[in-house]
Amino acid sequence: MGLELYLDLMSQPCRAVYIFAKKNGIPFQLRTVELLKGQHYTDSFGQVNPLRKVPALKDGDFTLAESVAILLYLSRKYKAPDHWYPQDLQARARVDEYLSWQHTTLRSCCTRAMWQKMLFPMFLGQPVPPETLAATLAELDRCLQLLEDKFLRNQAFLTGSHISVADLVAITELMHPVSAGCQVFECRPKLAAWRQRVESAVGEDLFQEAHAVILKAKDIPPADPALKEKLRQSLQGLLQ
Repeated sequence: MGLELYLDLMSQPCRAVYIFAKKNGIPFQLRTVELLKGQHYTDSFGQVNPLRKVPALKDGDFTLAESVAILLYLSRKYKAPDHWYPQDLQARARVDEYLSWQHTTLRSCCTRAMWQKMLFPMFLGQPVPPETLAATLAELDRCLQLLEDKFLRNQAFLTGSHISVADLVAITELMHPVSAGCQVFECRPKLAAWRQRVESAVGEDLFQEAHAVILKAKDIPPADPALKEKLRQSLQGLLQ
């Protein structure tokens, strides 16, 4: 069996892995794991990733979790063009810097913004206090400002003049709140121009393909009662 990628394109890190693999012509078997159906709780998926998270990778007998680790594994194994994860010490350090920062900042507020604004009320039928959503959106705005001021600055891409895995991880995060109707790019021309460069670099068709599911998330029917309760218990942290 060749390379298998366990993904749900509702998930932002899954979209980053999917785009990277497709863009670089990496052959893989897609194994879809639908998070909103609770498929990550199944015993079969637990054997692939005991953490019960996507993305997950299986390459023969080798399994790997965590999106950044998977992106770097694919980059190295398939010898992706250098700009994705540069060999130059300082250029690579800039990519590592962004990947280290985003986990507890942009990832967190983008995920909470989407769930609080859309999926909690529409999918789980759970109202979100207005003050909770307002605080999350204010945090998202602060993170977007840091993204512009610290990382993008006056460069074409987040870490320099060429696209890297940092840009893929960032753009897929930002499309989460976009799917919920948040105005992420409308008042930020610098960030909007960067988005267009990223889309152009990966290819607009591939970009749209990867984001088709999340951009239709508002049409997802409500969860059934059993799944609703199971997911609600595991997602309460997103209301903080």
